[in-house]
Amino acid sequence: MTFKKLQFNFEKIRPLLTLLAIAWLLASLGLGWLVNSLVIIVGLLFLLPVIAFFGFRWWLQKNLVTNQCPVCGYELTGVNNSQVQCANCGEQLLVKNFQFQRFTPEGTIDVTAVEVQAQSLED
Repeated sequence: MTFKKLQFNFEKIRPLLTLLAIAWLLASLGLGWLVNSLVIIVGLLFLLPVIAFFGFRWWLQKNLVTNQCPVCGYELTGVNNSQVQCANCGEQLLVKNFQFQRFTPEGTIDVTAVEVQAQSLED
């Protein structure tokens, strides 16, 4: 009866003992570098996503632009040096130097219209 309880506990730790035996065998054969490299790879697998997350947050903080559309004044958010479309008026905008500018293809002349008050002429 006591022997079965002991055998049951041994079954639970068998995989751990197997890993320990393999590590001991590799270390005794002079293959410790292999064990160390596996530990480093596993460590990097856990560490790289954390570094990537904080690196992306830092990059986004430096390149995210929030400003108004130059056509309609709608509040927009975009990434610096990219092209976006205004959600309000549909105008294609270019984000340059942390400001929104109207996107004009090469050769296009951009003209700003000015409203002039009409005056009647009397003879």
